[in-house]
Amino acid sequence: MSHLNVVAIAGSISSTSRTLVLAEAIVAELASRLPIQASVLSLAGIARELGGSLHRKELSPIAEDTLQAIEHADLLVVAAPVYRASYPGLLKHLFDLVGQEALIDTPVLLAATGGSERHALVIDHQLRPLFSFFQAVTLPIGVYASEVDFQGHALHGVAIHTRIALAADRAAGLLAEHRIALRAIA
Repeated sequence: MSHLNVVAIAGSISSTSRTLVLAEAIVAELASRLPIQASVLSLAGIARELGGSLHRKELSPIAEDTLQAIEHADLLVVAAPVYRASYPGLLKHLFDLVGQEALIDTPVLLAATGGSERHALVIDHQLRPLFSFFQAVTLPIGVYASEVDFQGHALHGVAIHTRIALAADRAAGLLAEHRIALRAIA
């Protein structure tokens, strides 16, 4: 079985973000269940130049590499912080530059972090529609972590680890089925 190319995007502009910690934890759980080759990419690394680029052709090679990684992923893990009841505009701008047909049938595991449980619906009400536009396959279980799920910048508590494990279990099963179906078509 070949390795799945998993690309995780941490949509925070902070280099020390809880969203990055969550994305890394999800990737680690996936790696315990599936043969993967993973890249965890942080929006923080390209935020300034991304914000100053209106078109893809204006991006530096590093930012273009990020877009290429997203477009060639076998599985995307997209983790977004919630700011003022939504995901950041710069994360949306990143996906505005992704090829419109590049994510068709790509499985996407959605995740988000926020200050309280009040923001948990961002996964279903904002992130899921974004990836529906791309005709991606959003996995049915997302992972939301609030401040109570962290001690400093480390995940803490049984509940969050259980949610991550459940999402990884479900993703592993769906990805195995997805790969079998793709092989049957080819």
